[in-house]
Amino acid sequence: MCYIYFGALHHTTDNSGGEMEPYSETNQVDTWNELTLVYRSALKEINTKFEILNDEFQQVHQYNPIEHIKARLKTPESIVKKLKKYGKESTIENMVAYVNDIAGIRVICSFTSDIYRIAEMLSNQSDIKVIEVKDYISNPKPSGYKSYHMIVTVPIFLSDRIVDTMVEIQIRTVAMDFWASLEHKINYKFEGNVPDYIRDELIACASMVSLLDDRMLSLNEEVRKLEAAGKNKEE
Repeated sequence: MCYIYFGALHHTTDNSGGEMEPYSETNQVDTWNELTLVYRSALKEINTKFEILNDEFQQVHQYNPIEHIKARLKTPESIVKKLKKYGKESTIENMVAYVNDIAGIRVICSFTSDIYRIAEMLSNQSDIKVIEVKDYISNPKPSGYKSYHMIVTVPIFLSDRIVDTMVEIQIRTVAMDFWASLEHKINYKFEGNVPDYIRDELIACASMVSLLDDRMLSLNEEVRKLEAAGKNKEE
């Protein structure tokens, strides 16, 4: 069975596997309402997957790696702005072909090690296709920004077709999220023209965030070792 992949595959199938007409904008998404329906459904699917993984981790390891999950759809204004940046017309077809983060989910974890566990568990699911990964934890941006980014597709089953829909996922620690939120507010306030001394302070704070994450991870691992040692003595 083949899936519709916005802006990529050039044919469709019905749910029974029979061939349908060649790809066109019309047989994928006709209106903004249909576009948002598909992307909202994709957010629900990915959100549920993360919740199940978190519950399973609690069942097996008595520990929740995910603190909380945030989901959002880009506003029409934000999508149009991005298309203009790319030099593209503001059409539905261009939206799904060139804007990879219309649907976005941010997963906030306690520790850096949790980020890679969660990313791997999601990637191993058979209906998830990983399109792109950007590891800004191992390779932070010059600004100091750290996060783990994934672009994935998830199949959305509609009444007459399957739509393989793209979602951007950002996975980061609580500390990374706090820093990124402040940086975003500062950049918005100064419209990208942040004074050098504030930018330098943000970079310094990013180093402190990294140190904090490392020390908290080390502390948590030490606590878990002591717990394991205590259980072994009881047995």
